[in-house]
Amino acid sequence: MATTHILKRNDIAPTETELLVDRALQDLEAHSPELKKDLRPIQITAAKEVEVSAGRKAIVIFVPVPLLKATQKVQQRVTRELEKKFSDRQVLFIAQRRIVKKPGRVSRAKQPRPMSRTLAAVNEKILDDLVYPTEIVGKRTRVKVDGSKVLKVFLDSKDATSLEYKLDTFSAVYKRLTGKDVVFEFPAEQAF
Repeated sequence: MATTHILKRNDIAPTETELLVDRALQDLEAHSPELKKDLRPIQITAAKEVEVSAGRKAIVIFVPVPLLKATQKVQQRVTRELEKKFSDRQVLFIAQRRIVKKPGRVSRAKQPRPMSRTLAAVNEKILDDLVYPTEIVGKRTRVKVDGSKVLKVFLDSKDATSLEYKLDTFSAVYKRLTGKDVVFEFPAEQAF
């Protein structure tokens, strides 16, 4: 069966996880006529399994940045269907962004580095992509006595019932992708 949703450069062979996701997307496209039109243009650049906790796993699906808006239009329905197919794993969509290193004294950069390609900007966008159906309403950085930093992210409380079970998944995936500790919470009403 041809890989219709996988977009790879330089003839790199897709991994087993990417092939599983591709087959699942093809099945969705074939068996649900209401999603067929919206699933046709969606392509993935990578798919990785991330260990969340105690044997639980999550599948992180990377899509090209130009296709992110089209993916987000159907993301909730596709995520629900993929989680049914992969019953033991949660599914997250993130845009495949590139970080350009800071120009040094020796490098002969002909153009300035775009702000969207900085480490901080890419990490912020990953945070937004992780929690997509809901919005981030606040952030706090807590510096512990030993010097370690923990980012507290407050999500919109109207989505608390639908996202409560995914908070530890969000933290584990963000830690795996960026190396930074983050805690997701829903704010108390009087906090803001």
